[in-house]
Amino acid sequence: MEKKIVNNYGSFDIVFVRGEGATIFDKDGKRYIDFIAGIGVNSLGHNFAPLVQAVQRQAEKQLHISNYYFSDEGIAYADELLAATGFDGAYVANSGAEANEAAIKLARKYGCINGGAKRRIICTLEKSFHGRTLATLSATGQSQFHPPHFAPYVEGFKTIKANDWDALARAFDDTTAALLIECVQGEGGVNLVDSEWAKAAAAAAQNAGALVMADEVQTGMGRCGTLLASEQLGFAPDVVTLAKGIAGGIPMGACLFRGKANGVFVAGDHQSTFAGNPLACSAARVVLKTITGNNFLENVQRKGNFIREQIANWNMPIVKEVRGRGLMIGVQLLEKVKPFDVEVLCLEKGLCVSLAGKDVIRFLPPLNITDNEIEEGLAIFKSVLTAFV
Repeated sequence: MEKKIVNNYGSFDIVFVRGEGATIFDKDGKRYIDFIAGIGVNSLGHNFAPLVQAVQRQAEKQLHISNYYFSDEGIAYADELLAATGFDGAYVANSGAEANEAAIKLARKYGCINGGAKRRIICTLEKSFHGRTLATLSATGQSQFHPPHFAPYVEGFKTIKANDWDALARAFDDTTAALLIECVQGEGGVNLVDSEWAKAAAAAAQNAGALVMADEVQTGMGRCGTLLASEQLGFAPDVVTLAKGIAGGIPMGACLFRGKANGVFVAGDHQSTFAGNPLACSAARVVLKTITGNNFLENVQRKGNFIREQIANWNMPIVKEVRGRGLMIGVQLLEKVKPFDVEVLCLEKGLCVSLAGKDVIRFLPPLNITDNEIEEGLAIFKSVLTAFV
C-alpha cells in the first residue's frame, strides 16, 4: 500500500471498510471498538443516520459553489453556530490547521492596527500543538515538531509553560499580538490546563492589549463535555478555532471571533476555495443540533468520568495517571512500558487507540458511544495492560 499512497502517517497495514456507531470492521470482517474516532473527527460515530441522510440530501442539491456567492446551508449554519457559541463572526475553513492559520493572520493584523509593526508576537504554550503548516508548526511548542529539514520556521512566536504562575509576570507586553492556548493539550499528552491559571493568563494578555485565542480544534464541539472547553476554564476568548468533530467526518474547520476581534478581516484578507461548501455545512448542522440536544453533553461528561474512574480503580501498577475532560482521555504509562507496544496489542485484540506525547495512550471515542461499547473497549484495554504487568 505504501507504493500507492505515500505513508506520511506510519499507518498500520489494516484496511477498514465500514462502521456502525463506535464499532468498525476491516476488509476481512474483523470487528474493532473505535476509541479514536478518526482522531476525534467522527464525533457521532460511524453511519449516524441523521448525518448520512443530511449529506445524501445535500449531495442531490448542491456539492459546492464559489465563495463569490452564499449558500443557504452556509448561511443557516453560520447563524446556528454563532447563536450556540455567542460569537459575532465566523470564517469557515477545511481543517484545524487552516482555522489556526486564519487566527494567526487575524492576530497579526490586529496587532499591526493596534500597536504597529512591533506588536507581532503570538504567545503559545510549551507542549502545545497547532497544526502541520509552517506557521502552525512554528506556533507549536514542541521541539520534536521542528526538525531542521523544514527550517526556516515562521518568526514571531514564543512559548511559556502552562500552569507556571511566574511565567505570566513577564509573558506579555506591547509586542504581544495574541495569546493562543489549548484548553487541553491533546497531542502534547492530554495535559490539563488549570482553570485559575488560564483565567489569569487571559487577563494578563488582555491587559497588555493582546487578543486571547483558544485553539479548540480537538477540545471543542462537545469533546470535553461542554460545547467549548474554554467554558470549563472560565475565560471568554476573543477568537476560537474549531475543526475535527465539527462536521462529523466531513473535512471542515472554523475560526470564530467576537468583540475587538470582529471586523478585523476584510475582503481579500483570507480565503479558501473549498471552505464552507454546502455539503460540509449540511453535516455540521446535524452535529451542532445533536450535541446541543437534551442531555447529550451531560452524557459525554458521564461517560468520560466512568472511563477514568474504571481505569483508576484497576490499580494497574504500570498506569501512572489517568486524566482528561469529557471524552478526551489520556492514560499515562510508566517509562518501562512503550506506549506503541500497547497500541499494537490493543489493535490485535480489536481496540483502536492512539498515542499522545511520549508516554500516553489517548482515547477520543465518538461522543455518542454506547455504554456497552465503552465496557467492551475497556475490557480489551484492561487485558492488554495486564499483559505488560
